Amino acid sequence: MLSSVNDQNDQHVQQEPRFRIRAHHTESTLTVYQAYQPGIGLAAARDGRFPSSWSRDRMTWIKPSFLWMMYRCGWAMKESQETVLAVEISREGLVWALRHACLSHYVPELHGERSDWKRQLRAAPARVQWDPERDLHLDALPYRSLQLGLAGEATARYADEWIVGIEDVTPLAREIHACVRAGELERAAELLPQERPVPLEDDVLAHLRA
Repeated sequence: MLSSVNDQNDQHVQQEPRFRIRAHHTESTLTVYQAYQPGIGLAAARDGRFPSSWSRDRMTWIKPSFLWMMYRCGWAMKESQETVLAVEISREGLVWALRHACLSHYVPELHGERSDWKRQLRAAPARVQWDPERDLHLDALPYRSLQLGLAGEATARYADEWIVGIEDVTPLAREIHACVRAGELERAAELLPQERPVPLEDDVLAHLRA
């Protein structure tokens, strides 16, 4: 049975485009993940909004990939990342951020002169990185996962307008991690949030693929 599951996973990896947004989503919302110290994370999950101690002055990164979040926070075991939040946001908010985003690295074919890219990066309220997606062992896969950084106007819109709900999914992270450590990969895969490709107009990502 496990061999069959692995074969299906290998086929999926081979078919997956290098740059595509996958997320747990509905027709009008999608889920992104962040990890915080308990003082911020637990308060946010309780109140459905970030507390006053959450800084609006620094860039905040949101990630639609649960496993990339696990890679980043070490299964909720890294210091100041012990509370994992699933933040449901409006799809309109995501599209606004992407349309106003700039790639975090320079690509001559997209940006022309490096100075033009630097100017765009300074002015953009959002920036995009494409980092290798991760498997259950947190090993890199050959296709990419979106990391979306929000600053300035985008941070304010995220906190005040886009958030539909916030859930503490730390217990889920720990349960999946326990399954992985026990070698129960099929069970771990069943527990993962179901992340599907997010339908977007092609021009939303055209300036962000590299």
